[in-house]
Amino acid sequence: MALKITVIGTGYLGATHAAAMAELGYEVLGLDVLPEKIEMLRRGEVPMYEPGLEELLRRHVAGIEGSSGRLRFTTSYEEVGAFGDIHFVCVNTPQKHGEYACDMSYVESAFDALAPHLTRPTLVVGKSTVPVGSAARLAERLAATAPAGPDAELAWNPEFLREGFAVQDTLHPDRIVAGVMSERAEALLREVYATPIAEGSPFVVTDYPTAELVKTAANSFLATKISFINAMAEVCEAADGDVAKLAEAIGHDERIGKKFLRAGIGFGGGCLPKDLRAFMARAGELGADQALTFLREIDSINMRRRGHMVEMARDAVGGGFLGKRVAVLGATFKPDSDDVRDSPALNVAGQIHLQGGQVTVYDPKGMANARRLFPTLGYADSSLDAVRGADVVLHLTEWREFRELDPAKLAEVAGERRILDGRNALDAALWRKAGWVYRAMGRPSA
Repeated sequence: MALKITVIGTGYLGATHAAAMAELGYEVLGLDVLPEKIEMLRRGEVPMYEPGLEELLRRHVAGIEGSSGRLRFTTSYEEVGAFGDIHFVCVNTPQKHGEYACDMSYVESAFDALAPHLTRPTLVVGKSTVPVGSAARLAERLAATAPAGPDAELAWNPEFLREGFAVQDTLHPDRIVAGVMSERAEALLREVYATPIAEGSPFVVTDYPTAELVKTAANSFLATKISFINAMAEVCEAADGDVAKLAEAIGHDERIGKKFLRAGIGFGGGCLPKDLRAFMARAGELGADQALTFLREIDSINMRRRGHMVEMARDAVGGGFLGKRVAVLGATFKPDSDDVRDSPALNVAGQIHLQGGQVTVYDPKGMANARRLFPTLGYADSSLDAVRGADVVLHLTEWREFRELDPAKLAEVAGERRILDGRNALDAALWRKAGWVYRAMGRPSA
C-alpha cells in the first residue's frame, strides 16, 4: 500500500515539500495552524514568491480543475494523525529575541500537538534546522507521549533548499541526509525518496547528531566562503587591487572553486545569519565554543559590508545625504525570491534614510514585503522611476532585470550618473561607456 504523507507547517519549506511529495506520487495532507494560510493553499496560491512552486501546487491541490487531487490541507492534528504514515515537521526555528540561540517553541508545539494522535506505528521526520541534540530529546518526548509509544519513531532529514531553486532542490536534491535509529526508519525514508535516489541523488545515512550538524556546518562553510572574498575586497581596496580578478584567479583552483566568490554587501535572509548564530550559541552550551570563534568574525565581516556600502554612497554624493536622492535597485536578500528578512539591500536603504537621504527602492518581487518592513522608504514601480532624479544609484540585489538594464536609457532620467554596484554583477565597461561613474567594492575606481 502506498505511503500517505503529512507535512506540518506550510511556510516556505513545508509548502514546497508538500507539493513535491504530491509530484512524486504520494497522497499528501498539509497542516498549518493559520486558517488563512490553509485557505490560500486550497486555492492553489502560495504565501511567498518561489519560481515554479505555484504551478506545482496547482497540479496537485484537490478541487482545482485538472489537478491530480493528491494534495489537501487542514488545520486538524486529529485528521493528520489518522491520515499519515509519515509526518514531516517543517516549522520555523527563528532566532530568539535578544540572543543568538534558536527558538525551538514552534517545533516543540508541533510535536506536542501531533503526539497524542499517533495511535499506530508511524515515522515522524524532522526537517527544520535545529540545534544539535534536539532530535534525541524530541524522540524521547515522542515515545513518552504518543499512544503508539516506541512505535512512533523519529528520523531527522535536514532540508537544503536554496530560495529561488526550492522546487528543483526538493525533487532533484544534491544529497539526502537521513538521521535514523532503526533499519525501519531508514527503509521508509528510502521508499519516500525512491525517485530521486534512482536518479542518482546520494543517500547519506547517519545518526541524529550528525544529521543535525550537516545543515549548520554547510551553512557555516558557505558563509565563510562569502565573508572570505569580502575580506579580500577590504584588502584589495587598501592595496588598490581588483577583487573580481583575484576571485577569478583563485577560483580556477579546484580545491577552492568559483562559486560564491563574488564580493559585495554580504549575505542575509531568514536562514544563513540565524543558523550561524544558533550554531555558535549551541557550541557554547556544549563547551565547544572555541571551535566556532571564527564564525563571529565571519558574521562581523558580513555586517561590516553593509556599513561600507553606506559610506561609499555618502562619499559619492559629497559627504552627506541631506537633500540627496538615492535610488536603490533591489530589496530582497537575493534574486528570484520575495524574501526581505535580514536583507542587506533594505538594511543599507534604511541606514541611508535615517541619515537624511531621500531613498527610492525598486525590486521585481519584493515590494509588498519591503513596504511592510520599511514603510517610511520611498518605492517606485520600475527601475526607471526609481532612478529618476537620483544623485546616486545603488545596485544591491543581483536580479537579471538589473543586469539587463540599458545604462544609456537610465542616464537620460538620472540626476547624476553615479552607480555603486553592491553585488559586482554589472558590466562596468558598459556603464562607463554610457557616461556613468561606476564603482564596486574591492575594485579600482577606473
